[in-house]
Amino acid sequence: MNKLVVSPSPHNENYVKTSVIMLNVIIALVPAFVMSVYYFGWRSIMLSAVCIVSCVAFEFACRKLMKRDQTIGDLSAVVTGLILAMNLPVTLPPWIAIIGSFVAIVIVKQLFGGIGQNFANPAITARIVLMVSFPSAMTEWVYPFWYRNPTDAVSGATPLVVNSTEQFSYLDLFLGKSGGCLGETCAAALLAGGIYLIIRKIINPAAPVAFIGTLGLLSAVAGDDPLYQILSGGVFLGAFFMATDYATTPISTKGKVVFGIGCGIITFVIRHFGSYPEGVSFSILLMNILTPYIEQLTRNKVFGAKEAVKNEK
Repeated sequence: MNKLVVSPSPHNENYVKTSVIMLNVIIALVPAFVMSVYYFGWRSIMLSAVCIVSCVAFEFACRKLMKRDQTIGDLSAVVTGLILAMNLPVTLPPWIAIIGSFVAIVIVKQLFGGIGQNFANPAITARIVLMVSFPSAMTEWVYPFWYRNPTDAVSGATPLVVNSTEQFSYLDLFLGKSGGCLGETCAAALLAGGIYLIIRKIINPAAPVAFIGTLGLLSAVAGDDPLYQILSGGVFLGAFFMATDYATTPISTKGKVVFGIGCGIITFVIRHFGSYPEGVSFSILLMNILTPYIEQLTRNKVFGAKEAVKNEK
């Protein structure tokens, strides 16, 4: 005989472990990492290893000092380290990368309670702290394949500084044949990783599509080349891997759309009107701060619930 069981939500028992989600994110970042090694050589491997190992070590030590259960097994520290590395120039000294890892794991993540409790994306915040603290080291770019003949290494501007297809064609930007951070140059690799995450249902495409679409639309209205703006800088890296962070972005689809639109607007404003050529990191951090308010404004109304009526005197 079938029984009617009444119980509180949630009723869906198809849980996905954090480690599985993080493993899928790592797999999605593999194409970008491989292309960074192809374009920037062994230093890409070294810098990525430094970020990952230091992030895991800081998380282990922090949880130990706080006498809390270890969480290094959920792979979130590995993901933070890898994403941080993808946001750094290949010439960055390893000790600066370690400082970034400390900021990401200890300051932004663990001091706020650990995974799921942080108010901002750890890798994004760490990158911004490093940019403010070490501006010269964080804006020193080299062109791809410089490692094949280091004596002829040429420091060059990123596509956003040049802002012209005369030096970087659309194909160059799509394939990553330009200066920039380790993981942000090859749009093709990032797009492949983003599509993988969407197919695996790890991320919702609402925020990335809203982000990229808003930036492209505003760029076109302002007279900029929308395709050039979308393919340049950290748009794809930010849209697919940082504007979709579970803990620091809205839960509802409406909220994700608002979040993506906000990121697109802020990125456009900084790029078009600001003195700094890139605005992806700042836009995501600012929208992370606004996430609780977005959640409040876009939350679904509980079925059958009535709005509280204020007593009028």
